[in-house]
Amino acid sequence: MLESVEKTMGEIVASLGDARVCALYESVPSGKRLRAKLILRIAGAHPDAVKLAAIVELIHAASLLHDDVIDDALTRRGVDSVNACFGNKTAIMLGDILYSKGFFELCALPSAVAQTISNAVALLSLGELQDVELSQAFHTDKTAYDQMIYNKTASLIEASAKAAAQLVGKPWEPFATYGRNLGLAFQVVDDILDITQDSQTLGKPALNDFAEGKTTLPYLYMYEALNAQDKAVLLSLFGVVLSPDQAVWIQEKMRTTGALARAIDHAKSLGKEALEAIAKTGVEGLDKVVIQMIEREF
Repeated sequence: MLESVEKTMGEIVASLGDARVCALYESVPSGKRLRAKLILRIAGAHPDAVKLAAIVELIHAASLLHDDVIDDALTRRGVDSVNACFGNKTAIMLGDILYSKGFFELCALPSAVAQTISNAVALLSLGELQDVELSQAFHTDKTAYDQMIYNKTASLIEASAKAAAQLVGKPWEPFATYGRNLGLAFQVVDDILDITQDSQTLGKPALNDFAEGKTTLPYLYMYEALNAQDKAVLLSLFGVVLSPDQAVWIQEKMRTTGALARAIDHAKSLGKEALEAIAKTGVEGLDKVVIQMIEREF
């Protein structure tokens, strides 16, 4: 059914009747379609399930277009980003178009579903703002980190699962809990992979988060465990392009302090909570989504 989602997304964009927009849209990498998979698992039999999945993925794509501009990212999923190829203004406007078309199509769905998704879009924009503000300096505020990744990443995954349940008249609370924890775990795993994987695997520079000024969970755990001298070294590396030796130092300290292992355990704990939430719903396949997402190679 993912093919139907891709087709519907293309049709929504094509309905504008603008060849330039269609060509630009074709240059946007498709990604894993995690949110669409959740919606189809929960509400796949409903006639509007594919449309809901397409809308959510268009909204997600719009958020990534804006995110790449904010982060000055030149690649997205291993290929040149839209802003790198066509400029920041074009990327922003394409994102605005995808957002607008997504909201237009959302208006035709039940109001509860539309409210769930639209509220999540406000939260993810808030999360982006929080991410920018937190990136101004190294911080040790785990509560702020948790709130930021909930808003920026988990809120739309939570809303996808909740809206799918609302669409088919299922009790939505366990699905929302599942989506929230899945989204939090997804972001934590991404933060870990930024440290453990090479640039070719990531499709972007390794350890790029720290160079961009992002204090992710492994760095929070690492900072807690370092002595005063090593804390000073870590702070001196914040927000700068790392040399090979500096990158090796960070990766080694991540291991010896137990920060990576602690972050991995936290992600697994979130995944476990997600599975517990939907254990009695009778919806098949949601457990596989959690396992595949968490057991990515560290």
